[in-house]
Amino acid sequence: MTHFSSPGAGPELDTGDARITVKVGAEHTGDAYEVFEVDAPRGPSVPPHSEPWAKTFYVLHGRITVFVNGELHDLGPGASISIPAGALNTFTVHTPSAQFLAVTLTGGMGRFFREVAGAAPETIPEIAGRHGIELVP
Repeated sequence: MTHFSSPGAGPELDTGDARITVKVGAEHTGDAYEVFEVDAPRGPSVPPHSEPWAKTFYVLHGRITVFVNGELHDLGPGASISIPAGALNTFTVHTPSAQFLAVTLTGGMGRFFREVAGAAPETIPEIAGRHGIELVP
């Protein structure tokens, strides 16, 4: 299936720590992969966690530090990092905001984002568990 997403287009999801724009959803790729545009404010994001899908971040603007399995990686515009399925990971934004692409295998991350968008913060651990995500306090 061919899918075109123009600049600024795509469903927007508020996950509490970032605004996610779905650029290519699993419904366009037969659940093979998804592409998200992530806009995140300064500060830490979600607690360290692991999920059952691989993902890649590609920074468009701003600076982020990505934590993966005990290692810190500093990323600025044009930098990318691949994170294997099951790896303990999180990120922190060091500039007023950062924008990056997140490419994930399968449609799992999109299903999680859709369920988390608008959910009460206290329900997120339960939602994460339903999607195979392990949160580390």
